[in-house]
Amino acid sequence: MLYRRIWEIAEQEHYLPNSAARELRKGRKDSETPFVVDILLTRFESMDKDSFFLELFHYTEEELIENGCLLGEVLNLPDIMALEREATNTRNVPYRSQANVQSERQLNPSAFIVRKKNTGLLIFGKCPADVISILRKRYAYIVGIDRNPTEYEYDEVICNGAAAASIAVEYLISLGHSNIAYIGDCNYESRYIGYYQTLLKHKIPLRYSDVHQTSQTEQEGFRVMQEIMKGEKKPTAIFCANDCTALGVLRALKQNKKRGYVPSVISIDNITESQKSTPMLTTIHIPKKEMVHLAIRLLLDRKDGLHQERVRLELPCRLLERESCTYNG
Repeated sequence: MLYRRIWEIAEQEHYLPNSAARELRKGRKDSETPFVVDILLTRFESMDKDSFFLELFHYTEEELIENGCLLGEVLNLPDIMALEREATNTRNVPYRSQANVQSERQLNPSAFIVRKKNTGLLIFGKCPADVISILRKRYAYIVGIDRNPTEYEYDEVICNGAAAASIAVEYLISLGHSNIAYIGDCNYESRYIGYYQTLLKHKIPLRYSDVHQTSQTEQEGFRVMQEIMKGEKKPTAIFCANDCTALGVLRALKQNKKRGYVPSVISIDNITESQKSTPMLTTIHIPKKEMVHLAIRLLLDRKDGLHQERVRLELPCRLLERESCTYNG
């Protein structure tokens, strides 16, 4: 618990450990340097926007320690693009966030080194196609963790978002719901695909007025739910692409409970907060700990040359019935 608290404080202070530079200062040879793993956040610029990724991060910390590896940089897409521009100009790759680049170059030139083959990358979330080629130049070993499978662009561990969405919507239909809204990302998003394909399977028309494109944050869930409550024909059930969105929906409903509108709400992820909401959130469990464990194993396996083809490991998800869904009628 103390270790986790230290990291929470470090995150609040925007501290990122410079593992590679630290090892260089110790004078260790490449053959003795532990394997370093960087993390790339593709959906948000920080993990505090979505607890799903924060929980993945904590499991990653534990798994790296268990395997004698070091945590490197926690980067986002703007970081990667900034590093690419810097590399184009200087052919050097900074190991720090861009806010500290200039000062660290002056104080500690050894922190600026070309990427070594003992550095791997974990991608949290869906990675834009134009970024993948940049990452391949920078990292010898890449593994993604997501709910959206790629076209075997790199090794990946997934829990298929379309399958999770189908389980969620099937459950709502089994409770008698046919007017089911969707709140979440719609751009090449497997959870949205699973939502509308399940409706079509049951010959339920897709009403585009019930589809709400968001960035999948709690704030967006709260805002959209307030808009829904102003409409005349309200859905009897809400399917949210992730738990953070659903928590915002439940908060909006709680603030407006005097209106007497209580739709069923279901989502995907099973983050810790979903067990503490009122009502407790019905959700689809994503096996985050197991996904991280397998992702690290794939990175190490790839580093040791034990597999050459790109690998996709898919884990199952399951429904957790709680209090936020009820029978319709």
